[in-house]
Amino acid sequence: MAVTAARLPGQRGERWWSTPEAGWGFAFVIPYIVIFFVFVVWPVAYGLWLGSSPESYVRLFNDPIYVRTVVNTAIFLGVGINLKLFLALLLSGFFAHTKPWIRWLSVLFILPWAVPSIPTILSFRWMLNSEWGMLNNILWYWFGIDAPWWLVKPDLALGSVITVHIWKYLPFWTLILLAGRMAISTDLYEAARIDGASRLQMFGYVTWPQIRNLYFTSTLLSTIWSLGDFNSVYLLTGGGPNDTTHVLATLGIRYAFRLFQLDMGVATVMTALPILIPLVILLVRRLGRGNET
Repeated sequence: MAVTAARLPGQRGERWWSTPEAGWGFAFVIPYIVIFFVFVVWPVAYGLWLGSSPESYVRLFNDPIYVRTVVNTAIFLGVGINLKLFLALLLSGFFAHTKPWIRWLSVLFILPWAVPSIPTILSFRWMLNSEWGMLNNILWYWFGIDAPWWLVKPDLALGSVITVHIWKYLPFWTLILLAGRMAISTDLYEAARIDGASRLQMFGYVTWPQIRNLYFTSTLLSTIWSLGDFNSVYLLTGGGPNDTTHVLATLGIRYAFRLFQLDMGVATVMTALPILIPLVILLVRRLGRGNET
């Protein structure tokens, strides 16, 4: 009985793209390609076109609010990220203990990150209100302290923004570093303990070398995310008072949707690219070296 072999694509002069299977494949892929071009390629290209006018950058750089915004962004990133990651490193050591009450405390600790930003940050805005906020009332009635105007004075308002940002995202980075600590073999700690190493020495010679790359990678990733953090500033101060607490993410929204200057809004975001692109390249290189090892 003769067996007829199935004809494979490419046999007898047939091209693979002319087969029925290829036709169905193109039919299923085309909608995704269209969606990608409509919602990704076209908005990016349109944004680059809007941000290509030199006049927009001349007006932007001459705006004193933009100069203050660049300083605010540098302070927000420099203080907020370093303090946040440092606290996360310390707290990851605390939550690494296996005591039951610490485990229950970790559930409460993660709630600020798990709860959506709008109710949590708006609750801080209510507590920090200078006239009838809960914090000022406690300081006055319990301690007789005339509390400062948290969201009215520019320096205090920016400090409040950084504090809320740290409070909101500290649990996430603590969990990341805690996972790195838990991946360290307990045999290393046992050997160090037998050699008479103190807790500080065990951290310096065992813990830190094992999670150092994770810490630096988390710092890069946190910087990239925090550069586009819109909620912490907008929901707490709205960029006020008198537009003195804006960061680049909120200033772009101010130009585009409050002042209806879309080109200025895009130009504001574009000025963040000299910071963002090197961070992304450095992060990708670090991840690439991690995969090689």
